[in-house]
Amino acid sequence: MPVTTLPARERAQLTCAGIRVERGGRTVLRHVALRVSPRSRWGVVGENGRGKSTLLHVLAGTLTPDEGSVHRVGTLALAEQEVPAEDDRTVGDVVDEHLADVRAALRRLDDATADLAAQRSGAEDAYADALEAAQALDAWDADRRVDVALDGLGAVSDRSRPLATLSVGQRYRIRLACLLGAGHDFLLLDEPTNHLDLAALEYLTARLRAHPGGVVVVSHDRALLSDVVTTVLDLDPTRDGCPRVYGGGYAGYREGREAERIRWAAEYEQQQTEHSRLTQALSEAQNRLSTGWRPDKGTGKHQRATRAGALVRSVHRRQEDLARHEVTAPVPPRRLWLPDLPARPGAVLLRAEGVTVAGRLRRPADLSLVSGGRLAVTGPNGAGKSTLLSVLARRLAPTTGRVHRPGNVRLCLLGQESPRATTRRARDLYTDHTARLVTAGVLQESEVVALTALGLLTSREADKSVAELSTGQQRRLDLACALAARPHVLLLDEPTNHLSIALVDELTDALHATQAAVVVATHDRRMQRDIRGWAHLSLS
Repeated sequence: MPVTTLPARERAQLTCAGIRVERGGRTVLRHVALRVSPRSRWGVVGENGRGKSTLLHVLAGTLTPDEGSVHRVGTLALAEQEVPAEDDRTVGDVVDEHLADVRAALRRLDDATADLAAQRSGAEDAYADALEAAQALDAWDADRRVDVALDGLGAVSDRSRPLATLSVGQRYRIRLACLLGAGHDFLLLDEPTNHLDLAALEYLTARLRAHPGGVVVVSHDRALLSDVVTTVLDLDPTRDGCPRVYGGGYAGYREGREAERIRWAAEYEQQQTEHSRLTQALSEAQNRLSTGWRPDKGTGKHQRATRAGALVRSVHRRQEDLARHEVTAPVPPRRLWLPDLPARPGAVLLRAEGVTVAGRLRRPADLSLVSGGRLAVTGPNGAGKSTLLSVLARRLAPTTGRVHRPGNVRLCLLGQESPRATTRRARDLYTDHTARLVTAGVLQESEVVALTALGLLTSREADKSVAELSTGQQRRLDLACALAARPHVLLLDEPTNHLSIALVDELTDALHATQAAVVVATHDRRMQRDIRGWAHLSLS
């Protein structure tokens, strides 16, 4: 009979120390340590590709670190960023898999009850053990907890429904609901707010704050971090190469991170000044040593030479000490550079009249977008926001209504999810994309922007295969391809998904400044506040 892992509740502990992970000859994580206990709320932040998702896999035990240790007492669940693209299971299958320990405990209790009724030898002890396990799992309430979570997240609750008939977002919410309802000691969540609307976000926030166990969340969602986490682990570069831990929640992290950067820059500047001073002192001492051996006749040659030599040795010792404690130059953060997107002052670039799509966009949608216009599309999950953007981009034909767009207007859609990753290099994929745009007459050669010039991927990252990039880096590549077309109209469907906090801020600023027309569909609460001055189209 399979061994059932029982929750440890107040005794639960999840710790790691000295974690180092190497991938492809590059250090992804090093010197990572954290201690998660019941009711602790950790946020893990850092630029895309810093190893945030990797750390969750190390904590979950699905990845063995190259160095360091992990200690687990209790049960845990990991929610990855992505869900399988092809899945032949039903909703009920997923629920059963996540409640496997519960199902096993109840079967064991039924068997023990039957043995007890039959007065078999050892039945009393077996029954007591089985009852204790079922009580520890709160097994009789598990299905109700999952149903409550499914309802709170707006997920499909029909357990006979095949997953293949559901969207990626719907499948994600089902999995998340199962994790919340299973009653684990620790929840490891990778970008859990993707695919959630406002009601689901509020439900998730409340559940995480009330969770009696520990939570480790990787997220770009600034509102979730502000509302939930009490401690932040920052994996971005530091002056000594060690990750930083900040108390005081998300606000404490922002304040502490800024102070850290200022201190790092000051220490580096101070050290560079000291290096310059010592270099000059060494040069002067060496000059004195050189001239000290050729003094005027009878002027204490030996005394001056000895003093100069001692000074040289002293300066050398100080230089060696500085070299041992060298402060590296502060790593400049990547900055998004949005190329000039063309304007058509006064021109109507996009118009939709009475657009519906059977089963997906039931309420007729109307909009008119001029050059430089801004539009936020809002509504709960299932209202048809993504469907409307697909219709506007001519990827989907409307059932009723029509979309008018002048033939010479360039339009690009950034969808919610990245295409399936390939083994091709990111740089080659981008180059072929821009070449097709030039061949089609969409762009002139002079308008093509190099991939790394956009500030979205480094040269090293651009030389990797797309499959080797993190989910966030793949999202950056998608954004780069959208911007490469220099669109007159930019359609963005949940643009903050998988992106780092810093890039989300920069992208928001860039969208305010660009001359192109912009349509954004987002559930990101902070971004909604940042664009509250835009025109709104509600599909609720």
